Amino acid sequence: MAALISPPEVWAQSKNLLIYGVQLEELDHRRGDENERLFAWKGDAFIGTDEIKLRWLGEGEYDLTPNTFEAMENSLVLQTPISTFFDVKGGVRLDTPKGADRWYGVLGVTGLAPQWFEVDADIFVSETAETSARIDVEYEVLITNRLTLTPSAELNVAFSGDPEIAIGSGVTGIEAGSRVSYDLIDRSISPYIGFVYERKLGRTENLARAEGEDTEGWRAVIGTKLMF
Repeated sequence: MAALISPPEVWAQSKNLLIYGVQLEELDHRRGDENERLFAWKGDAFIGTDEIKLRWLGEGEYDLTPNTFEAMENSLVLQTPISTFFDVKGGVRLDTPKGADRWYGVLGVTGLAPQWFEVDADIFVSETAETSARIDVEYEVLITNRLTLTPSAELNVAFSGDPEIAIGSGVTGIEAGSRVSYDLIDRSISPYIGFVYERKLGRTENLARAEGEDTEGWRAVIGTKLMF
C-alpha cells in the first residue's frame, strides 16, 4: 500500500517552493439608484513560499460620469501563517482619496473562520497618527459545481477622526453585497451579477452631507472574477 503521508524531505522541499499568482475578486461596472456609473476593482498579487509571501492588495472606484477617481487604495504587506487557517500580515498602505493622500501602517489577520467564513481584519495607523480598523467577511455558497452565491459585508471604524479626508471618529461606514458567479475555463474566469449597498455613518456621514455628497446608495453590479 502506498504511503498516505509524504516523506519529511518532500514536505520540506514544498515549504521552500516559490509560488505566485494574481487574482481580481471584483472587476465590475456599477450603476446606482441615482444613475451613477462606476468602474470598480479589488484584487491582489503575491509571490513567495508557504512560509512567507509578499502581497500587493488594491481596490478602488472610478466615476464614469465626471471621469474622476472616487478612491484608490494600495497595500504592500508580508504575510505568514500563524495557524492552520489564519495568516498574519503587516506592511504599508497608500490611499489617494479626493482630499490629501494618506500613508498607513497595516497589521492584520486573514483566513478561514469556523463554518468557512473568509475573514480579513486589519488595524491601520496613519502618518498623522489616526487609528482605524476594518473587517471584511465573505461566504461562498455553492449552488452547483460552477454556480456560486457570494454574500459579503465590510465594516469600517475610526478610533480618531481625520477631517482633512472627511473621516469622523466612530463607525464610518458599511458596505454589503451579494454576487452570483459562474465559473468558466477551469474557474479562472467567473462572470457575475449582483448588488452592492454602501452607507456612511456617524460623524463621517455628517461631514459628507456638509460637502454635498451622497451618504448611501444601492448599485447593480455586473463584472467578472479573474485568476491567474
